[in-house]
Amino acid sequence: MPAGDDYAHLVGFGRELRARGLPVGTGRILNFCSATRVLAPVDRRSLYWAGRATLISRPEDAELFDNAFGAYFGRSELDETMSSLFDWLDRTHRPADETTIEGTDAGAVAGFAEADEAAGDANIRMVASGTEMLRDKSFDTLTEEERNHAALLIRHLKLSVPLRTARRLRPSVKARRFDLPRTLRSSLRTQGEPFRRAYRDRRRKVRPLVLVLDVSGSMSAYSRALMQFAFAAISAGQKVEVFCFGTHLTRVTRALSTRDPDAALQEVAATVQDWDGGTRIGESLRGLLDEYGQHVALRRAVVVLCSDGLDRGDPDVLAAQMARLGRLAWRVIWVNPLKGSPLYQPLARGMAAALPHIDVFLPGHNVASLEALGKVLGQ
Repeated sequence: MPAGDDYAHLVGFGRELRARGLPVGTGRILNFCSATRVLAPVDRRSLYWAGRATLISRPEDAELFDNAFGAYFGRSELDETMSSLFDWLDRTHRPADETTIEGTDAGAVAGFAEADEAAGDANIRMVASGTEMLRDKSFDTLTEEERNHAALLIRHLKLSVPLRTARRLRPSVKARRFDLPRTLRSSLRTQGEPFRRAYRDRRRKVRPLVLVLDVSGSMSAYSRALMQFAFAAISAGQKVEVFCFGTHLTRVTRALSTRDPDAALQEVAATVQDWDGGTRIGESLRGLLDEYGQHVALRRAVVVLCSDGLDRGDPDVLAAQMARLGRLAWRVIWVNPLKGSPLYQPLARGMAAALPHIDVFLPGHNVASLEALGKVLGQ
């Protein structure tokens, strides 16, 4: 069986998992294919554990995976295919001097296996190269199919968690802050002899993250990708609040909290009434600060505003609200898709008014820029 057909069955299993609701991205499928290549020999059990190790990461997905594996690789019509697949995987790893097939030259078989292996590597490199190109491609140039692939990449981004140092102390084995009271208490067990010193350190807690996303008409090419980023942040278990705005503010945290990304986006679309409309950033920020300014999720939070800065409102209002936000938040990050162009300059009235109150100014036009944003969050 040609290598491409064998890989097609492995990739097909990834599609089966997606169809059952598991978030299996292209990178995970590549890892699955690579894992099968380093196992020798490959049988049903090792194929199962290769998939468990590479295709899922959450314990709650194990049952769905087991059902999908049994359904896909256990169907009677696939028995012959599975036998051929295992034989091929075994051949590609067996040394040439161990390869003995009656009536066939061992060197020829080894050469065939090497050719198969080279073809498989070429397939993996081709997919990986396509993924890399997609990461660097601007969202406003993607086809619908590319948008779907980009959405999968964004959902699986690794986001660093913003942390803060709490006032309360906790026991620690690494810290050098001497804990005299606990040392004395522990010495009571040894007749007052302090054989073991105790130490303590300040707790590290997750800092709130607030995402404020522009869904006006000028952001239509980027809104979907930014919403996928927000979904990924909430799915990662962070303390996240998400708001959308065009001409006014809408809280969409609850709508994005479902496990199904498609259902979440549909719920957001039904909730936000001014999608693809005008832009009034200053008035929307004023609504955010007036209603949530004293909320625990906003105070001392990392606030990320995603907008092109093409505001139709009063720039003085925007400047005043950005100053308020800067005093309230721990850090203000502005993500502007237009900044992805090397010719971009923040000359629009709204962007120019907001710029003095921004701590970090980043692009947000492709998957790679959102990966960079994910790393900046925890800095």
